[in-house]
Amino acid sequence: MRTTRPVESTGHAKPTRSTTAAVAVLTAALLLTACDDGGSGGDPGGSDSGSGTDDRAGAACRIAEVGVGIEPSPAPAAGDTGTVAVTLTNRGPACVLHGFPTVRLDAGGSSVPVPRDEAATPQRLTLDEQGTASFTVSYVRGGTDGTDGLTVRAAELALPDDASTHRFPWSYGTVATRGEGRPDATVGAFQRAGD
Repeated sequence: MRTTRPVESTGHAKPTRSTTAAVAVLTAALLLTACDDGGSGGDPGGSDSGSGTDDRAGAACRIAEVGVGIEPSPAPAAGDTGTVAVTLTNRGPACVLHGFPTVRLDAGGSSVPVPRDEAATPQRLTLDEQGTASFTVSYVRGGTDGTDGLTVRAAELALPDDASTHRFPWSYGTVATRGEGRPDATVGAFQRAGD
C-alpha cells in the first residue's frame, strides 16, 4: 500500500500577502509625498495670487478715487497753533500712499508750499477699498489785519505720484510767516486714520 505524504507548504502565500502589504504601504507613502509636494506647490501659487494683489495694491492712490474729509481745529488768536486734519478714504481698488502729501496755500494769488514736518516719520501705507489714512497741517495764526502773515483763501493738496490736486477753502485765519513769505506751518506724514 502506497503511503501518500502530505505536501508541505512552500510558503509562497504568506510572502505574497506581505509583498502586497508592502507595496500598498509604499504606494500610500508615495501618494502622501505627492500630496505634500502638491501642497508646497500650491503655496507658491497662493503667494503668486497674493503678490498679484500686492501688485495691484502697489499702484499709487489717486486723488480722483479718494474721498477727502476736512476736520479743522482753528487757532483762536494770533500766535496760537491750529490744525487741519485731513482724512482720505479710498473709493477705488487697493492703492498705496507713501511719505508726505504736497500742500500749498493760496494766498492772494500766490501759491505757497507748506514744508514737511521734520519730526514726522514717513511710512508706506496700503489702503484697501474704503481704507482710510490721514495727515495733519499745523499752522501758527498771524495777525487779524493780514499784515503779519498770509491771508489764505484756499489750500490745495496732492498725493505722491499723482498730478491731480484737491482744493478746499481756508477759513481758519491768517497764517504767520517765518520770513521771506514762508508760512509758519508744517504738513505731517500719512498715517493710519485713528493712529
